[in-house]
Formats: sequence, structure tokens, C-alpha cells
Amino acid sequence: MDFLETIIIAIGLAMDASAVSLVVASAGYANNFKAKFRLSFHFGLFQFFMPVVGWLLGISFVSSFSKIDHWIGFFLLSFVGGRMIISGLNPSVESYSKDPSRGFTLIMLSFATSIDALAIGLSLAMLNANIWYPSVIIGTVTASLSLLAINIGKKIKASFSKKIEIFGGIILILLGLKILIEHLSNSFLF
Repeated sequence: MDFLETIIIAIGLAMDASAVSLVVASAGYANNFKAKFRLSFHFGLFQFFMPVVGWLLGISFVSSFSKIDHWIGFFLLSFVGGRMIISGLNPSVESYSKDPSRGFTLIMLSFATSIDALAIGLSLAMLNANIWYPSVIIGTVTASLSLLAINIGKKIKASFSKKIEIFGGIILILLGLKILIEHLSNSFLF
């Protein structure tokens, strides 16, 4: 895989994490350097490691994990998205109670948005390709685009935090559905 192909794949893989970063920032959770760093670093780190994990799975037992990975991503994104929607619809709650840039929620989001990178690793294993070079590029591009999305999200926050929280929850659920539909449609085609 050459540099241009790797960059194109990296940008495509970074879109889910960037969308989540935009939503989290526009909902008011990335207010300082530490939160920005945590989000962009974790998304980049997971996007770096997931192709490696996929590659390792691919060289050992590819078919077993590929049957459930899309369900995991769907459920994780739907869970966090549903909680954001409920919080956004409840006028007595200030906002989503758990900071998505911290703790288990951050880990869930990082994992869920990097499921596609796992599939890339599986593909590279089947091609007997080197995994380290693409993984570094994918992780770096994801971290960079997530940071850019955070900065954009902070600017559109304004007074729309409840509406953005609902919209963000819907986006997370739709991303989960996208992962699920892509994997299910691929399994029907092949």
C-alpha cells in the first residue's frame, strides 16, 4: 500500500472519530487543553492499535471475530448516543452527566469508532502487508482530524447545547447503524 492510498484510507477511517469529536466539543465537553488532548489522543491511539489487533487476528483466526465486531460497535455507539438523547430531552438535567472525554465513556467511544480500523488490519493480514506503517499514519491522521473537529465544534456550541446533545446522540446512533449495515450488507454480498 503506497502513501496516497494509506492517507485516503486514514481519512476515511478518521471520519467517525471526527464526527464524535465535533459532537462532544459542540456539547461543551472539550473546554480545555486536557479534554482536547484526551479525545484526540485516545481516538488516534485506538485507530493506531485496532489495525494491529485486526492484523494479529487476521493471521490467526479471522472468521470468528468478524462475525461480531459490527454488533459491538453498534451497541456501544447506540448506548452512548441514547444516553445523550435522553439527557438532551430532559430539561431538568444540565447536560449529559458523564464527560465523554473521560473514563469508560471515552474508552467506549474510542473503541466503537475504531472498529473499521480493525477490519483494515484484517485485510492487511490477508494481503501479507506490513501493519506498522499504515497504523502510524491512520492514528496520526485520526488524532489530527479529531483535534480539528474539536476546535470547529467549540465554535458552533453557542446556546444550542441541548439541541446539539440530542443531535449528537442521533449521530452516534447513526454511526453505529452505519457500521452494522456496512458489515451486514458485505456479508450478504460475499
